[in-house]
Amino acid sequence: MALLSENSRRQSLIPSFLYSSSLNSNKLAFDKMASNSNPSFSTPSSSAPNKSFMIPAPSEPGKIEMYSPQFYAACTFGGILSCGLTHMAVTPLDLVKCNMQIDPAKYKSISSGFGVLLKEQGVRGFFRGWVPTLLGYSAQGAGKFGFYEFFKKYYSDLAGPENAAKYKTLIYLAGSASAEVIADIALCPFEAVKVRVQTQPGFARGLSDGLPKFVRSEGALGLYKGLVPLWGRQIPYTMMKFASFETIVEMIYKHAIPTPKSECSKPLQLGVSFAGGYVAGVFCAIVSHPADNLVSFLNNAKGATVGDAVKNMGLLGLFTRGLPLRIVMIGTLTGAQWGIYDAFKVFVGLPTTGGVAPAAAPVATELAKV
Repeated sequence: MALLSENSRRQSLIPSFLYSSSLNSNKLAFDKMASNSNPSFSTPSSSAPNKSFMIPAPSEPGKIEMYSPQFYAACTFGGILSCGLTHMAVTPLDLVKCNMQIDPAKYKSISSGFGVLLKEQGVRGFFRGWVPTLLGYSAQGAGKFGFYEFFKKYYSDLAGPENAAKYKTLIYLAGSASAEVIADIALCPFEAVKVRVQTQPGFARGLSDGLPKFVRSEGALGLYKGLVPLWGRQIPYTMMKFASFETIVEMIYKHAIPTPKSECSKPLQLGVSFAGGYVAGVFCAIVSHPADNLVSFLNNAKGATVGDAVKNMGLLGLFTRGLPLRIVMIGTLTGAQWGIYDAFKVFVGLPTTGGVAPAAAPVATELAKV
């Protein structure tokens, strides 16, 4: 009884939409394969009537069928956690970075930028704009990770098994780009308010008063003024984030770890996810930084254009202003995001992302054919 009550308590911590009450499809496929090959062989599930059952514990693997609605719901929820929490945690870095991009004469370096903020706004000033950051990047994370898993599977099915393996990097790139187009539509209004709050002291305290003030000033469509530059920043960023992560993790398991991924411990797999994510984040920061400068400039200045931004910053400044801080921030951020995302997947019984697929066992091969 104590064990049952403990399991019930653990189940209540996970949203009910992550669970399925139907019988596991692989179990049914195994029964069918076994009965076809040996008519005298049967299992309890093949002879007894089907009954619904409760998943015994959230940590038990196999309770969510791959590519089922529950799988995509889990990936979406994991994306909310990974992006929302990490972006909120690095709000002070983001605040200094945005101000260095907008006013480099005042915010000359990372250390001096923190000093200026502390002197003018106090410790509370370091977290100005955290609400639009949390909500905006939670919405973006839901679309980014949930739709990436969907489009990766969709494009793989379109290509077929042979081409999917041959052109896997192209599938990673196409899937991540498709997902980010959708995710940025959700992020853009929050990003516009966030930048204005962070770079114009006195504009607003946060989202609750900043959003209506922004709309009164520039109209509802003004919230999407930075959408195209945001796509220009985020789509290359996300393509690099997912494709390089998948490639780096595969290389780690192939060349740096002597045992197959399936035999590695979960903590080791999560460590690989963080390491792969951090290295991918460095590449992401470099690729997307010019567009990041454009987004900050356009959302800060009313009526500004891309031409105004290039004229003000210069081409070199567009590529380099605030880049060292952004490399530190995005590397840490991306590593933490992959760590949190894969930790959540492990918690609900799903495998971590990427890596070398283990050799298929004979039974697994037969199951795939059923």
